[in-house]
Amino acid sequence: MGEYSCTVHSPTLVNTVGSLAEMLSRLTVEPAVAVDTESNSLYAYTERVCLIQFSVPGEDYLVDTLALEDVSALGMLFAEPKVGKVFHAAEYDVRVLRRDYQFQLVNLFDTMIASRIVGWPRYGLAALLEEHFGVLTDKRMQRTDWGRRPLSPEQLEYAQLDTHFLLPLRDRLLDALAAQNRIEEARAAFDRVAQSEWTEKQFDPDGFWRIRGASDLDNAGLAVLRALYIYRDRRAQALDRPLFKVLSDHVLLALSRQRPTSRAELGRIKGLPRRLSSRGQRRILAAIQRGLHSPPIRRRGRGSNGRLDEMMASRYEIMRTWRKERAAARGVEADVILSNRALHLLARHNPTSLERLRAIGVLNDWERQEYEREIVTLLRRQPRTSSS
Repeated sequence: MGEYSCTVHSPTLVNTVGSLAEMLSRLTVEPAVAVDTESNSLYAYTERVCLIQFSVPGEDYLVDTLALEDVSALGMLFAEPKVGKVFHAAEYDVRVLRRDYQFQLVNLFDTMIASRIVGWPRYGLAALLEEHFGVLTDKRMQRTDWGRRPLSPEQLEYAQLDTHFLLPLRDRLLDALAAQNRIEEARAAFDRVAQSEWTEKQFDPDGFWRIRGASDLDNAGLAVLRALYIYRDRRAQALDRPLFKVLSDHVLLALSRQRPTSRAELGRIKGLPRRLSSRGQRRILAAIQRGLHSPPIRRRGRGSNGRLDEMMASRYEIMRTWRKERAAARGVEADVILSNRALHLLARHNPTSLERLRAIGVLNDWERQEYEREIVTLLRRQPRTSSS
């Protein structure tokens, strides 16, 4: 790769089959390309990738996936092991690219993960661009609608800056990783992210229990909350809007507590959409009545496995203390050592042998080499049953 210039020129908009082919002919001969995506998750019930950005020395490309009917040719680039793919916070991008296009990502480098591994105190992209390249980004563009066309000049500039500096940033991080002998650790973390899958979430009518404050409602309020929760999802699908733009969780709770029976009472609920139509008001009032006339909801108990849960919690705290000490010694945040999910799985399965630890598949290859004996020894020291 040639000398990288930090000078930002106008990006190349890729919105035709010909321009896509021209871009690929350039990217496939590069040793590394910077990549990012923009989706319309804040503006649609079913989100989709609206833009894919690529940067190489001297050129930034913005691929308009809404204008192009077929971008499957990008799959060969993403799967090519000779071309490095440099992302910042890649997990979401990997998942949506796999969801929308079934792309497989090979030879990935994540600048956010790398910056955390080497202990940089600031690892958000905006902070890194400002610190290392003196570039300020327009944070308002994070919440813009990437599904609307044409894209504004401000959107184009923001999208371009998301990838323009990633390659020189990657070079600085490679030096830092090498200096700390952390390259293998980083590669194992990158490989794990590259295998991320999109998990399609099916609507759960009992998902209302996850709304903060739901358990504080009385029985009638819970029944109303469930009815409103179901109504909101159906309405969001019909309008193709995200849930919070139909009714926020805060409004669902307020409606469930106050249970208005008229449009006048409904109007006194704070946070309702300003342009709620008369039909929309009637629909909400009808959902409230359905809840009030539905069978009572059984409250969730704590379960009958209290002693086991107590032991798991004890193991989790022991593991968390160990992780905290490890992280402090390295000068990194605790979850750089092991994720919370990994700690929960270790606490649940309690692997007291190397064979058992390897069988449950919690750790990647680097983590096993670095931590497995320490973890097994730590768990072996804990009593299998608590004292009376």
